[in-house]
Amino acid sequence: MNRLLIVDDNQQNLYMLQMLLSNKGIQVESASNGTEALESARRDPPDMIISDILMPGMDGYALCRVWKEDKRLKNIPFVFYTATYTDPKDEDFALSLGADRFIIKPVEPEKLLSLLLETRNNFKTGKPVAAPKPAEKDEFYVGYNSVLVRKLEDKMLQLEEANRILEQDIAERKLAENERQKLQEQLIQAQKMEAIGRMAGGIAHDFNNMLGVILGCAELALLWANPTDKIYALIKEIRVAAHRSGELTRQLLAFARKQPVDRKVLNLNEAIAGMLKILHRLAGENIELILRSGADLWPVRMDPSQVDQILTNLCANARDAIAGKGQVVIETNNVVLDATSSRQPEGIIPGEYVRLSVRDTGCGMAKEALSHLFEPFFTTKEIKGTGLGLATVYGVVKQNDGYISVISDSDKGTTFEIYLPRHTGITKKDSTPVPEASVTHGQKTVLLVKDEPQLVNLTRMMLESMEYQVLSAVTPDEAILLAETHGGEIHLLITDMVLPEMKGRDLFKQIKNRHSQVRLLFMSGYTSDVSDTKGLLEDGEIFLQNPFSMDDLATKVSEVLKKPTMS
Repeated sequence: MNRLLIVDDNQQNLYMLQMLLSNKGIQVESASNGTEALESARRDPPDMIISDILMPGMDGYALCRVWKEDKRLKNIPFVFYTATYTDPKDEDFALSLGADRFIIKPVEPEKLLSLLLETRNNFKTGKPVAAPKPAEKDEFYVGYNSVLVRKLEDKMLQLEEANRILEQDIAERKLAENERQKLQEQLIQAQKMEAIGRMAGGIAHDFNNMLGVILGCAELALLWANPTDKIYALIKEIRVAAHRSGELTRQLLAFARKQPVDRKVLNLNEAIAGMLKILHRLAGENIELILRSGADLWPVRMDPSQVDQILTNLCANARDAIAGKGQVVIETNNVVLDATSSRQPEGIIPGEYVRLSVRDTGCGMAKEALSHLFEPFFTTKEIKGTGLGLATVYGVVKQNDGYISVISDSDKGTTFEIYLPRHTGITKKDSTPVPEASVTHGQKTVLLVKDEPQLVNLTRMMLESMEYQVLSAVTPDEAILLAETHGGEIHLLITDMVLPEMKGRDLFKQIKNRHSQVRLLFMSGYTSDVSDTKGLLEDGEIFLQNPFSMDDLATKVSEVLKKPTMS
C-alpha cells in the first residue's frame, strides 16, 4: 500500500487523513468527488481507494459500482469511510456493490490504519472481505434509490426535529425578549419614580425650611400683636395657610419615603375598624362602605398614622371615581406567595404577607393612566385633586417594604391591593407618651445648630420667648467652639440631621464629650439620612419636623428635657 487515493469533498477530512497516512510513509493523493477520482485512478491506478459516500456529482456508491466494473480498477481494494450513511442497510448496499470494507466515522487513527492494513493483507492473500458480484444496472438503481429514500426520510425527520427545536427556541427567545422588555420597563419606571422621589424630597426639604420661617414669624407676630388689631386676623390666616402648606409637603415626603415614622406592631383589622367612622363620612351617604376582615390576621409593623394615610387616600380616590351611588369594599386576609402564585405584584419577594385591598365600583381607569398612577401631581380629575394622594400611598407602602398593585378597567371599577410583610420579630414595647410640659423652663441652655440663618434666628427668638438661654450656630465648627467656650452647662442640642460638614448625630457625640448631660432633638425638613434609609430614628431620639409652631417646639423641647440623657 504505497499509494492511496482519498475521495472526500470535505477539505478538513482530506487534510486529517493525508497527515495520518503520510506520517506512516504512505503516498497520498486526493479527489473531491467520484468523477475526479476515476480520472486520477485511470491515469495512474492507486494501491487502495478510501471514499466518502455523500459527495457532489458522482457520489461514493456510484463510484464504487463503476470502479468494480472497470477491468483495471476492480482488483484494487475499495474502502468506504462515512459519517452520513451509518445504517446497517447502507453497509449492506455498499458491500453488494463490491466494496471491500465499510468503516463508520469517527475511528481512532490507529484503529483506522489497522483496518486499512487488514484490508490490503486480505487482498494479498486472496481473502477479500467482500466478494459479491457487482449488481446489474436495474438492481443498482433499485438499491440506490432505496438507500437515498431512506436517507431522505432520515434527513426529513432530522429537519423536522431541528425545525421543532428551532421553533421552540424562537418561542423561548420571544418569551425571554418579552420578559426582558417588561423588566426594562419596570426598571425605567422604578428609576423614574426614584428620581421623582429624590426631587420631591429635596423640594419638600427646602420648602419646609421656608414654611418654618413663615410659620415662626406668624407665631411670634401673634404673640406680640394685640388681638384687637385688624392685622391680628390676617396673621392668623397666614399661620393657617402655612399649616396647610406643611401638610402638602408632608405628602411629598411620604411619596419620597423620607418622613419620620414611629413603627408599632399592630393588627390591621383593628386599625381599619378605628377609622370606619371617618371613612364613612369621607365616602358620603351615597356610597356603601363594606369591611370584610380576614380571620386570625397576622400582625404587621408600621406607623398607625400611615394606615390612616393609606385608607383615607384610597377611599377618597374611590369616592371620586364613583361620583354617585356605589360600593367601596375594604378587605383583609393573610396570603402566602411563591413564584407560582397568581394575581400578585410584579417583583414581589415570595413570603408571608397581609393583603389589604380596596375595591370600588367606579369608572375605572384607562390603561395609559395606570403607568402614571403613582406619580406626584398626576391626576385624571378635571377639577379637584392635587395628584398627591396615590403618590403618598405608594411612598408609604414602599417605606414599609410592601408592594402595591392595581387592577382597573374603564367602567369596571378599580381594585388596589397592598401587600405588607408579616411581622414575626420581637420588638420593644412602645414608650409611654411624655406629658406636655409648661411653655417656660427657666434658665435651661439650648445649643441650636442649623445651616439656614433665617430659621436659626427665628427659632432662637421662639426659644427665648419661652425663657430658654440660646446659643446658636450655622456650622458644626461654630457649634463645637461654642460648646468648648461656654462657661455653663448645655442641656439640649437642637440640630439638623444633616449639616454641611457632618451629620447631626456625630455633632451630638462631640458636644456630649464636653457636656455629658446634654440631650438631643433633631429638627429638619425631612429625614433621608437618619439611622437607615427608611427614615427611622434610633431608640430614644426625638424629631421635630419643619414647619413647626411654637406649641410644637415647646412640647418637643419639654419632652426631650424630661428624658434621661442618651449614651
